[in-house]
Amino acid sequence: QVQLVESGGGLVQAGGSLRLSCAASGRTFSRYVMGWFRQAPGKEREFTATITWSGGSTYYADSVKGRFTISRDNAKNTVYLQMNSLKPEDTAVYYCAARLIGPSIHSYDYNYWGQGTQVTVSS
Repeated sequence: QVQLVESGGGLVQAGGSLRLSCAASGRTFSRYVMGWFRQAPGKEREFTATITWSGGSTYYADSVKGRFTISRDNAKNTVYLQMNSLKPEDTAVYYCAARLIGPSIHSYDYNYWGQGTQVTVSS
């Protein structure tokens, strides 16, 4: 099993940047595909980005492509989401998630979830 704890959320003005971190427990972090999802008020949870176990492949939602970057440091058991050029529509609770088998854009494919961190972008 793996436990996930997100941090780094906050309030930022439009055009600003934030870096989210997700720290994982356990010694098998490097075996997991990691993903970031987000959920805005009144909306369903949506895929944001995912990264393979080695970090060699990344995938992004069209809405964040070119602005967000997912990365991981297996030595630190941590995955990151660098968010630049933030927009008010990026306001949401951001969750990291883990699964063992291949990258996926579907939340139901992920077995482990963090508690989420709030990101609010003001206009």
